[in-house]
Amino acid sequence: MRHRLFPALLAAAVWYAIATAPSAQQRSNSCDIDGVRRIVAVGDVHGGYEEFVRILRAAGVIDSRHRWAAGDAYLVQTGDVVDRGAHARRALDLLRRLEREATNDRGRVVALVGNHEVMRVLGTTRDTNPAEIDSFRTARSGEIRDAVRQRWLASQRESRAGSDVAAEEGGLSAKFDAETPLGLVEMLTAFSARGDYGKWVRGNAAAARINGVLFLHGGVSPRVAPLGCAGINAGVRTDLTTGLEQLRQAPLDSLSMSEDGPLWYRGLAREDEEAFAPELEEILDAVDARAIVIGHTVTDTGRIRSRFQGRVVQIDTGMLSAVYKGGRPSALEIVGDRWTAIYEEGREPLTFHEPSRPK
Repeated sequence: MRHRLFPALLAAAVWYAIATAPSAQQRSNSCDIDGVRRIVAVGDVHGGYEEFVRILRAAGVIDSRHRWAAGDAYLVQTGDVVDRGAHARRALDLLRRLEREATNDRGRVVALVGNHEVMRVLGTTRDTNPAEIDSFRTARSGEIRDAVRQRWLASQRESRAGSDVAAEEGGLSAKFDAETPLGLVEMLTAFSARGDYGKWVRGNAAAARINGVLFLHGGVSPRVAPLGCAGINAGVRTDLTTGLEQLRQAPLDSLSMSEDGPLWYRGLAREDEEAFAPELEEILDAVDARAIVIGHTVTDTGRIRSRFQGRVVQIDTGMLSAVYKGGRPSALEIVGDRWTAIYEEGREPLTFHEPSRPK
């Protein structure tokens, strides 16, 4: 659920923010990327920093010093770096650093938006590990919380004019502190439009089409397919920027938070393959892709799963095994027409028949 004191707490947190730079613009077009020699795609991380590092090393993306080692390869991360696990901030920082290092070696990191990144922007903390909140704690966290509490109490006095708020302030303050662990204000601030992580998330795409393969977090439903890759990106970015207040007021009516939206849709992972195949063909035509790679829905085997003769590939294998029993880190490698599942224990070719699609 959303933090109980939201939006008053978030408003106070944003007031406290020191950063004043405007929100980042979306990075270069992610929908018309061709000629990439090697693609490595990794699904949901969910705070599993050590697992993330291990699979990046197994895939040859980073070296023993956790530096970019993949040359001109493209690393695609399909969203949901945050929540559940304890070390989401470390995983975010690694991903952001690799973005910079990859460009120096003619490679690229394509970090996509997942539903949990949107939830973080909205201030929803139901799946946030207390250790993740604590990672934002500093020596000044008590002072910061005091300042935000005072601003929140002032807003209560204004909104409840005529009532004896002063007599209740002790209880209100205790309630505020109980629901606002040290580090929470800093975390919300960091993911606000003016915060470093917030600007980064808002600058990321929701979908990327590379060598004719569409990558995104949840999937493409029949309703969303006509938007195409660029339309999906434009819609999600609007939700997170100019449409943010509307997103807060009616999240289930938005592209980013609706059940059949690109960040939440599970149909490509769950629909009957024979029955849904004609609709999938229409979806692929609409998004101009030969295949779709998705995260979000954890495979029941803990291994990368191909569906619809390779037209859909699921790469969320439950990396955070402390939460997803039987899960494991994995990466998908695409080199030309060779698709390979990479695990810590070795590599497995994906032996599906990928039908050619006329363009």
